[in-house]
Amino acid sequence: MASTSVIRITIFTIILLPGLLSAPVVKAQQDTTNLLALLENEAAASGEGATRYTTATFKTTRLVNGHSVENAGKGVLDVKISHRFGTINKGGYELFGLDNATMRMGFDYGITSSIMAGIGRSTYQKAYDAFLKIKLLRQSTGKKRMPVTVSYVPTIALKTLRFQNPEQQNYYSSRLFFTHQLIIGRKFSNALSLQIMPTLVHVNLVPRSTDPNDLLSIGIGGRQKLTKRLSLNAEYYYQLPGYKLAGTSNVLSLGFDIETGGHVFQLHFTNSQGMNEKTFITETNGKWEKGDILFGFNISRVFTLGKR
Repeated sequence: MASTSVIRITIFTIILLPGLLSAPVVKAQQDTTNLLALLENEAAASGEGATRYTTATFKTTRLVNGHSVENAGKGVLDVKISHRFGTINKGGYELFGLDNATMRMGFDYGITSSIMAGIGRSTYQKAYDAFLKIKLLRQSTGKKRMPVTVSYVPTIALKTLRFQNPEQQNYYSSRLFFTHQLIIGRKFSNALSLQIMPTLVHVNLVPRSTDPNDLLSIGIGGRQKLTKRLSLNAEYYYQLPGYKLAGTSNVLSLGFDIETGGHVFQLHFTNSQGMNEKTFITETNGKWEKGDILFGFNISRVFTLGKR
């Protein structure tokens, strides 16, 4: 009987032993699998392994007078109407400059997500301008990290105002002006964005023989959001000594962006009457300390023409 019991216990142990031994192993494998899945889910949730691009560094493609690093979206037409009134130091007789005004109408179109083209016409000097804006780098975090957004903006302008002395020999090339600008911007937070704009303006015909044809300046601008739909903007261009036209001033502009649905209103004060790079960077004569301040505004309305 004893031997029979021993045999039965031995057989019972042999049958259950593999299961007893394998149970912890299976449990361990299951725990490991769950742990790996959990880590993968957490990585996906946190965006690790993906590139997150910064958006809405600025509200529109213009800061005040000059460009921002923003582009119109692919297939989007941005219609801009800009006004600059007269200087406020004209007094009440001219309603502090409101009796006089210059205007620019522009049409900007997003060719791709990184390339935008635009044309415009200003009443000031009866000038036409055209430009490209090419986004070279884009601020991002995650897998691909880039601390700034960089855009390149080449511009050509044509002044069609009649020559002051039509009797002398005048050349068509004297009406042309070229600008090359690099815009380096960064969005530091949801409220604060800054950019720097080294700029070269080439003038074929200068007012004086001693003036340089290549005019260099460095611009700086920024936006501080005040509310969800309101922001404070500032823009300043410093002309480098030896590379500026005689008698000109540096342009300073301050204003507000107000977003209302599909429109963006930009209200600002500036000492420049011109609205293309050649005029507001290199030909500004007004001085803030003398009251040569012009009130103005930009209105931006976007239309989706292509597939976004």
